[in-house]
Parts: sequence; structure tokens; C-alpha cells
Amino acid sequence: MPIAAERPKIHLDRTLRTVEYFTLAFGTMVGVGWLVVIDDWLGRGGPFGAMIGFLSAGVLLMPIALVYARLVAAFPDAAGEVAYAERVYGPVVVFATGWAMTLAYLVVCPWEAVAIGKLLARLFPGLDSVALYSFAGKTVYLHRLLVGLALTALVCGINYRGIRFSSKFQNVCTFVLLAVFAVFSALGLARGDVRQLTPMFARPGVDGALVSVLLVLQVVPYFMTGFESVAKSSEEASADLDRRGFGRAIVLALVGGTVFYVTVLLVVPMLCPWRELTQTPFGTAVAFERAFGSRTIGDLIIFGAIVSLFKVFNGNFVAGTRMLYGMAGRSLVHPALGRVHERFLTPHVAIGFGLGFTVLGTLLGESVLIPISEVGSLAVAIGWLTACLSFLKGVGWPEGGRPARVDLAAAGAGAVVSLALIVLKVAPFSPGHLGAPEYLALGLWTTVGLGLWLSARVGR
Repeated sequence: MPIAAERPKIHLDRTLRTVEYFTLAFGTMVGVGWLVVIDDWLGRGGPFGAMIGFLSAGVLLMPIALVYARLVAAFPDAAGEVAYAERVYGPVVVFATGWAMTLAYLVVCPWEAVAIGKLLARLFPGLDSVALYSFAGKTVYLHRLLVGLALTALVCGINYRGIRFSSKFQNVCTFVLLAVFAVFSALGLARGDVRQLTPMFARPGVDGALVSVLLVLQVVPYFMTGFESVAKSSEEASADLDRRGFGRAIVLALVGGTVFYVTVLLVVPMLCPWRELTQTPFGTAVAFERAFGSRTIGDLIIFGAIVSLFKVFNGNFVAGTRMLYGMAGRSLVHPALGRVHERFLTPHVAIGFGLGFTVLGTLLGESVLIPISEVGSLAVAIGWLTACLSFLKGVGWPEGGRPARVDLAAAGAGAVVSLALIVLKVAPFSPGHLGAPEYLALGLWTTVGLGLWLSARVGR
């Protein structure tokens, strides 16, 4: 009996260019935190504490961005950190790194699905008319939940149909947000009063100022995650793309995200006493409403946030599902997650996994918002650390030679920064370290990952 010929492997579609990589990276980084949890940022640090926290993060993360620019150019691989780590580390470290980065991206998706209901409830209060249940002290409303699930279905559908649809969607949403940001930043700076920025920090004294900055720095990695997402779609680059375009997109996205966050944290407290905003939902919109005496301007900011929400959901969903696809190709998770749709050339099984994870997270409601940012900050710092250490061990170096000293210095600095961020999240002496709910979430995620890892090993 003749042996059936093995079917050729189906590869992902190759269509992305530098502009798509920028909108993916920036869009994955900048979501709706600047509207939904700006009260938490100001409560942690005050205006200057929050601005210094985000600005410091942008500076401290630049060496990591430069390392990724070198690594992605050398190894355009959807597995990202897994592709780098496997060259110098054993399977346990490689799997742990990949699974942590998958969490860092996918955990954003239920965050956005919950946030869309919260945003729209401000425009349409009737969304809060039917209470279903409570979780962790927060009520889950029927219509909010349905809106979040509808958004999830939309994003998954776009991604199922192909990266071309997804990238065009990402481009439109990113540039609309940038236009809205430019207009309202100019209006805010023209109308604002710098005297509103006092007190500058959330806590008094020199020690209080330091604590204020550190409390913001602890959650910044979650909100700055995204510049490295370029690696996860690098296999979908256009055939004629100059690989240096990866690095340009990464660096520009980090700079743009830093400027965006710092500007918002300057403008908004200039329009309204910031301590009031720590007790006010949607503080950014409220500050503009009060300064200009117009509800309409607040609603327009909500519109900008909704557009931003679409793109950050889409960007993180792309990155998370491609990470699963890359891991499946190495038998780190069940190989089914590496299947590619014959017509749409998308990792459709991984997309289905992302859909299920997002739906389950969305069912938990608003109580997941702050804990998710805490867990996501730890997860992404683990991936950054592994990437920097991999470069220091020779991954991504020029063939037959050593990299420039500046590249080695960047990798060393990036490793120190990443390790410091991890310590800030897990050390008991650190203010704002992870608590029981966050460790429970990490434990559940680890359990799911181990199940997928074992299923891949058994199936060999």
C-alpha cells in the first residue's frame, strides 16, 4: 500500500510593512488606561510621580527596545523570546518565558472587553440596568457583558479572516487616536493651569516622592508592553521589507507611547484638581468637561478611547495568538495550536484559544482591571529579562564577530531594569507587591500551561 505524501506546511501570510509594525507596536502599547485607570495612576504617584514614573520607564526600557531591534532583525520568528532563549537555555526556561509572554498579551484582552462596557455605560447609562451577579465586590451587568463579548467576537473574526484585515483595522484605529490626542492635548495645554499640579506627589516628603514614583513604576510595564510585539508578527513581513524596519518600528513606538502617557498626565491634572480625579471615574473626560463646560468634549474623548481600545485589543490578540503559534511549532504546547487555516493563512486554533480565554476573563467583570495590570507587569518583565540575557549569551550577534559595545551595554542595562521590575512585583518589602489574588491567577495560568506542555510531550 503506497504511503500518502506528507502535506506541505502552510505558512502565515506575508504582507506587513514598517507602518503596520509601528501601528501594531504602538497600538498594542497604548490602550485606554489613560482614561479608565488614570485615577489609580494619580492616586499612586500624583501628577509628577506619575509623569516621572512613565518617563523613567520610557528611558529605562529603551535599552530593551534596542535589544529587541537586534534580535528581531536576526531572527524574525513568531515565537519571539522563545526563539531567542532556546538557543542558550533548556526547555523549562524556554517554556516558562513563552508562557509568561503569552499571558502578558492575552491578559490584556479581557481587560479591554470589560473596559468597553464601562466606557459605553457612561454614554448609555441603560447598560447598567440589569445586574447579573457580583464578583470580588463588583457587579457584572448583562448589557455590559454582552458588549464585551460582541467586541471579542469582532476582534476574533477579524483575526480569523487574515492579517491583512487585522493590520488595516490597526492602522485606522491608531491614526484616529493620534489625531484625537493631538487636538485635545493642544486644547488642554492652552486652557490648563500649572498651579493645579500641586501637590506634585501623592505622598509628602522626599521619601514619599520616591514611593510615589515606585508605585507607578510597578504597573508601568503592563501599560508599556507592546513595543516588543513586533517580533510576534515578524514572520508575516512583506518579502521585500528591510529588516531594519523592525527596529525602527520598535523604537518609534516606545518613544511615541512614552510621549503620549506623559502628555496626558501633564494635561489632565492642569485642567482639574488631581485629588478630585482620584475619586472620579473617567477622570480624563471629566477634567476636559469641567474645563470647557461641555459634556460633548468629554464624549468625544470617550470616542477616542473606544477607538484606542479596539486597536490595543487587536494588537495584543495578534501578539498572543502568534506566540502560541510559535510555541506549538516547537512542541512547547499542543501542536494543534500551530495549525494554519488553508484559506486565510491564520493560526485559527490559537485564535480559538484566545477567544475562550478572553470570554472567561470577561465573565469576571470590572474587578479584574487592576489585578490584571499587576500580573501583566510581572509577566512581561520576565520576557524582557530572558531576551536581554539571551543577547548577552551570544544570540543575535553578527556571524563570526562580536556586537558593538553599545549593544552589549544596552543588553546589560535592559537585564538590570527587567530584573528590578520583577523584584518590585514579588519582593515582600516592595510597596504594592503582588497579593494573594494575583498569585492565584498566576497559579491557574501556570496550571493551564503545564497541561498544554504535557499534552505536547505525550503526543510526540
